[in-house]
Amino acid sequence: MNIKQRTIKAPVSVSGAGLHTGEKVTMTFNPAPENHGYKFRRVDIEGQPIIDADVDNVTDTSRGTTISQNGASVSTIEHVLAALVGLEIDNVLIDMDGPETPIMDGSSIQFIDALQEIGLIDQEADREYYHIPYNIHYTEPERKVEMVAMPLDDYRFTCMVDYNSQVLGSQHASISSITEFKKEIASCRTFCFLHELEMLLKHDLIKGGDLNNAIVVVDKDVDDEELAHLAKLFNRKDIKVAPQGILNNIELRHQNEPARHKLLDMIGDLALVGVPLRGHIMAARPGHAANVAFAKKIKTLIKKERSRKHFKVYDPNMTPVYDTVQIMNILPHRQPMLMIDKILELSKSHVVGLKNVTMNEDVFMGHFPGTPLFPGVLQIEAMAQTGGILVLNTVPDPENYITLFLKIENARFKDKVVPGDTLIFHCNLLAPIRRGIAQMKGIGMVGERVVVEAELMAQIVRKQKSPEA
Repeated sequence: MNIKQRTIKAPVSVSGAGLHTGEKVTMTFNPAPENHGYKFRRVDIEGQPIIDADVDNVTDTSRGTTISQNGASVSTIEHVLAALVGLEIDNVLIDMDGPETPIMDGSSIQFIDALQEIGLIDQEADREYYHIPYNIHYTEPERKVEMVAMPLDDYRFTCMVDYNSQVLGSQHASISSITEFKKEIASCRTFCFLHELEMLLKHDLIKGGDLNNAIVVVDKDVDDEELAHLAKLFNRKDIKVAPQGILNNIELRHQNEPARHKLLDMIGDLALVGVPLRGHIMAARPGHAANVAFAKKIKTLIKKERSRKHFKVYDPNMTPVYDTVQIMNILPHRQPMLMIDKILELSKSHVVGLKNVTMNEDVFMGHFPGTPLFPGVLQIEAMAQTGGILVLNTVPDPENYITLFLKIENARFKDKVVPGDTLIFHCNLLAPIRRGIAQMKGIGMVGERVVVEAELMAQIVRKQKSPEA
């Protein structure tokens, strides 16, 4: 049985201070279309740049995971992403009016509660998992970090931490299925050692820390004067060392809460692979840098496999959604600039178009007549027209609008296209259409070969009416 992709029923917001910046931020989870994934949008910055939750966008892992794209950054994202993975949500656009996610109580549980309260909804598209095909290893011998992903038809985690600390000692945490995340892992809070806390305070970090959102492990002798100083910094009457060897600011929710929180961090960081995983992840002494490096290794393997994987091959004779005449009722193009013959599939977020390349096209009279090749610029034009159908499908009277393409990026031509070829174009929205602006990723294929790909940006513009006679 195929499992459907999932988003949320309506927008929902949470607010709080960032752990390190101390800045108050409001974070709004928005429903997103199929195949959208996780994206952050900085609504406090001009142009509202979008940052994909992608391991290739990670720019810092020193005290949390930071991603950057389009001139903007979002930090401490791991607890938010862990909540989304834990609820098996696939598509969300996350608006933020600041640079760092709110720390809340130091765990994922308040994000979980907000998302469940607003409700989840299944979408039409099937969820596509990446099944770990064989054991994938990652090690950092100098830090004694070891990670392995093993084949399994579920998402299971086992985590061990060992900080050479008499207080913390060795701890293990595990879940046998991601469905256990909410109950067993989501409420487990971040932790740090007392010597780290002092260093962070000295460097003007953890401005949002108030000792309500972190477990502080006392790993050194501490006198009353130092405890009094900490109490003053965090506006508390009294701070003591609890019998478990932690500050008495909070009570542990689980005896092995630090190990469970490391597991939470790992789930959030591995979400940056960009696709739901099926496998058993085992890790010893994980941290953000190692998690990200491991995620990059898994993503590299996925990209290699996808480059070899057979894409869906369409039957050119299948009944189209639109034939040529119907396309001309939507697009203003005409021969010789009408580049699309059929639309084979169309949804709110993707479109598949077809072009038959024939020798009697005008272009071949001047473009290498002895060795005819269909020009790359016209391949992009055909891709743009296919995307135009997708964009115009979002307005009620498409015949009264046109699409103007604003930008073409990352265009790559991977193989030649010759007369007799049938070009199939796939265009998918990269983000919801906003203020008439659409961003798309397009791929052109001949059979099972990818011959062209590009990212396109277009604007919907109303046609100017002709003056009356």
